[in-house]
Amino acid sequence: MELPQMPELMGLSLLLGLLALMATAAVARGWLRAEEETGRPVGQKANGLPPDKSLKSKKQKQRIRKEKPQQHNFTHRLLAAALKSHNGNISCMDFSSNGKYLATCADDRTIRIWSTKDFLQREHRSMRANVELDHAILVRFSPDCRAFIVWLANGDTLRVFKMTKREDGGYTFTATPEDFPKKHKASIVNIGIADTGKFIMTASSDTTILIWNLKGQVLSTINTNQMNNTYAAISPCSRFVASCGFTPDVKVWEVCFGKKGDFQEVVRAFELKGHSAAVHFFAFSNDSRRMASVSKDGTWKLWDTDVEYKKQQDPYLLRTGRFQEASTMPCRLALSPDSQVLALACGTSIHLYSTRRGEEEERFEQVHGECITDLSFDITGRFLASCGDRAVRLFHNAPGHRAVVEEMQGLLKRASNESTRQRLQQQLTQAQEALKSLGALKK
Repeated sequence: MELPQMPELMGLSLLLGLLALMATAAVARGWLRAEEETGRPVGQKANGLPPDKSLKSKKQKQRIRKEKPQQHNFTHRLLAAALKSHNGNISCMDFSSNGKYLATCADDRTIRIWSTKDFLQREHRSMRANVELDHAILVRFSPDCRAFIVWLANGDTLRVFKMTKREDGGYTFTATPEDFPKKHKASIVNIGIADTGKFIMTASSDTTILIWNLKGQVLSTINTNQMNNTYAAISPCSRFVASCGFTPDVKVWEVCFGKKGDFQEVVRAFELKGHSAAVHFFAFSNDSRRMASVSKDGTWKLWDTDVEYKKQQDPYLLRTGRFQEASTMPCRLALSPDSQVLALACGTSIHLYSTRRGEEEERFEQVHGECITDLSFDITGRFLASCGDRAVRLFHNAPGHRAVVEEMQGLLKRASNESTRQRLQQQLTQAQEALKSLGALKK
C-alpha cells in the first residue's frame, strides 16, 4: 500500500487547524455578543444566581405582578366607613329587612355578610359565603333573613343559600342542592323577593319579567312591551312589580294572591307618565306610597303613588328636578325610606337632592375607581351605601337630617298642645345635634 507524501500531510493539517481556529473565533464572538446583551458572563444565570434560585426569583416576580391592584382612595367629611374585604369588584348589595346585615357580592366568587352595628367602628366584620365554580352578580336577602338568593354570572340562573346560626354567633352558608331552571334568554337586570315571602321576581334585558314561587316554578310571565328593560323591582309592600326601559314611562303591575295565599294573576295597575325619553331607573319609598324616577331627558321626578288605581286614578307628580348628567349616560337612583332625599349615581359620582325643594344638597365625586354598580339607603335612612370597585362606601345622610329639621320647624309652628310641642322639639334637637356632629349645619 502506498503511503501519502509528506507535503500532502502538512497541507491537510494546516487546513484542519485553520478550520478549528475559525470555529473558535465564531464561538467567542457569540459569547461576547451574549454578554453585551445580557450584561453577565455566558453560563451565569440571571442575577448571578444558580439555576434553582434564578427560577425561584422568576416565580417571585410573577407573584408580584399578580398582586391586587391598588385600592381606590376617597375621603369626604360625610364618609362614615369603607368596607374592604372583597378581592374583586362588587356588583350588588342588599340590606336585610331587620336592619342587622348588609350582603355584598363580587367577582371574587364570594358573598360577604356585614354587621351594620360595626359601620361606625374601626373594624368591619364580615362573614363569607363561597360560590362554587361561578360568581354572583346580584344578591337579595329573604324576608326572614335566614337565607339569600343570588344570580349566577355563568350559570344564568338563581341559587338559594340557607343561613344556619352557629353556637359562636356566626353563620354557616349552604347552597340548596338544585338551582332554579334556566328560563331567561337575555342578560338579567334585577332579582327580588317579596317581603311577604310569596314570590320571587327576575327580570331580563329583553322585555321579560318572571314571577316564581319559592320552589323554582314560574307562576307568570310578564311582557313589558318596552323594547328592552333597564330595571325592574318589587315594591316594599309586595303588591307590585314595576319596570322601566326604552319607553318614557314606568309600568306597574299588581301580583294578586287569594285569601289562602294561592297565586291568582298579574294585572296592570298604573303607569308613571311624564318623562319625554327613556327611563334609566326608579325606586320606591319604604311604605310604597312614593316613587322616584330618572330619565334620559335630564330630569328626575317624585310621584305620589298612593292612589285608587282600580278606579282609574293616576299617580300625582309631586316634584321635578334637573339632572343633566342623565341625558348623556345611564344612572342609578335611590330614594330614602321617608322619601325626603333622592340619591343619583352617574359614573363614579353621587348627587343628593332634597325632594322637598328639588335642590342638590351634596355631591361626592370620584367615589369609586370604577362606575358605581349599586346605590342604596339602609332601612333607617341614616346611611347611603354605594359600590363599584372592591369597596362599599357608607355616607352619613346629612340631607335627611336637614329634612327632619325643616319638617319639625314647620310642625312646631302649627302644634296645638304642649306634649306635641315637646315631642317635636326633641326630634328637632336630635337632628340639629346630628348635623352639628357631622359639620353639616347650613348657615
